[in-house]
Amino acid sequence: MDAEKLAQALAFIDDQDLALHSLLVIRHGYIVSETYYKSYHQDTTHELYSCTKSFTATLVGIALDKGSINAVNHLVLDYFPEYTPGNQDPLKKSMKLEHLLTMTSGFAWLEADQVYAELYQSSDWVSYVLDEPMAEKPGSAFNYCSGCSHLLSAIIGQATHMNTKDFAEKTLFEPLGVSGVVWHTDSDGIPIGGWGLQLTPRQMAKLGYLYLHEGQWDGQQIVSSQWVKKATQKHTETDGELGYGYQWWIYPRHGAYTALGREGQTIFVVPKSDLIIVTTAATDNHDEIFQLIEDFILPAVQD
Repeated sequence: MDAEKLAQALAFIDDQDLALHSLLVIRHGYIVSETYYKSYHQDTTHELYSCTKSFTATLVGIALDKGSINAVNHLVLDYFPEYTPGNQDPLKKSMKLEHLLTMTSGFAWLEADQVYAELYQSSDWVSYVLDEPMAEKPGSAFNYCSGCSHLLSAIIGQATHMNTKDFAEKTLFEPLGVSGVVWHTDSDGIPIGGWGLQLTPRQMAKLGYLYLHEGQWDGQQIVSSQWVKKATQKHTETDGELGYGYQWWIYPRHGAYTALGREGQTIFVVPKSDLIIVTTAATDNHDEIFQLIEDFILPAVQD
């Protein structure tokens, strides 16, 4: 890595008064730059917001590998036979697990603070999401839906007969050496699939490292390479430059994929450069973080 370019990256953060809490740059498995801001430090856990989704999807992949989930084309409603969804619609019966993974559920979901408030007031989050009216045929269009990610968490619990966090501890976090995990739950104790995880930046980076190495960690296959390939390829277009995989955003310009969370939480993975970039932050959006990556960190990569 070009040390001068990395120094320019840190100067850019200061010059722009960018509200970062941490920046990690990892290449070939080595931390080449690690900076913390304000009261944050290496052991400070941070709210991941929607970066949680990429962890949830990984657990789906692990459950699939273990045979607890038989296929991504399994019908969603089959996992919830006790529920009688409101807003009955034949389209709802055709919704598959893969539609939840790719944000193409067909739900008329509105990603808004008001909806979050209603969820927190609900006694049954799963029913709240399943009761959403349908806007279109599943698989036909991208509509970002944190409620769909929560259904994934509930499906993991149903399929494995374990609480999602317990399953995560056993199959993902413990093998990665990640401890002290906080994961907020809904009113029924189901870990929230779309947000709610709290990890340190180094713990966040471990998910990127796992995917860079096709699901292997320390000689152990944590999730299959087939899942990693499927999860990090573009399955659907979005309303911007980025595509969408299985709860990962796809960054085609750099052959990269990234977990993105509200207020600038990021796990940015560039396989061709064997590079991981992690940020925690309190920014308005990811624009300046993407600028930081594109103008300074990626140009610092040397063959």
